[in-house]
Amino acid sequence: MAASSSAARSAARSAADGGTTRIRNVASAMCSDNQSLIGDIRKGFSLIKDLAVDLERENPSAKVKELDDASLELLNAYENCRNLSVAIQSVADNYQPKEGLTDFKKLFKDEISKVKAASSSSDLNNHPLRRQYMEAVWTVHHGGQPMPGEEQEDIVMTSTQCNLRNMTCPVSGKPITELADPVRSVECKHIYDKTSIMHYIKSKTSRKTPAQCPVAGCPKILHPGCVVCDPLLRIEIEESRAMNKQTGTTEVIEDFTELDEEGDD
Repeated sequence: MAASSSAARSAARSAADGGTTRIRNVASAMCSDNQSLIGDIRKGFSLIKDLAVDLERENPSAKVKELDDASLELLNAYENCRNLSVAIQSVADNYQPKEGLTDFKKLFKDEISKVKAASSSSDLNNHPLRRQYMEAVWTVHHGGQPMPGEEQEDIVMTSTQCNLRNMTCPVSGKPITELADPVRSVECKHIYDKTSIMHYIKSKTSRKTPAQCPVAGCPKILHPGCVVCDPLLRIEIEESRAMNKQTGTTEVIEDFTELDEEGDD
């Protein structure tokens, strides 16, 4: 009788563990699909920004205002998708089997509410991407001038704003804009050259020591499966590369201006 009860409990635990594993696998697949959608939305947002800048440069019109409204709608969809990914992952990580049926619809609804309440990007007008969009359009005719309601320090901060945690791979020493195969830690979001970081992790684990993130001061431990090229990484690197090119162009123009003034003297 005791053996039968023990076998029953063991079978129940095994079934519960199997259910938890399936839920986490499904959550992982859903998050992966959602990340691809987030990447597509981000690309669309960048295209709208570039189009708005071109229209503003040619002839400011109501079309720029229409694009402005469209950018807000797209940004709202972007944040909703990000919140959904966080909620899905949180539910999967914290799920514990209970007696009876689980109301997953309510579980997700409650978790999304928590994520939204904790989000620092709930005000879309103060969202980093929104600020970058507004500055790009404003700079067409007001380069170097702060936008209405902002001080000079604000425009400098916005122009250098970046979603990337580090600009140089801490292992190879290469700028991330020059990496052929960049990857990012799922845990700490730091970016590395794939070959270099995988060799670093392998060398640490072979000596049975934790592969702590090589960025100074970061306490996170790296694992091969948690260092990936997520859908947004290459987009964000390309945006940073474009921003660097724009900055370089501005510097060249300033240098030529100085030379012309010297020649006039």
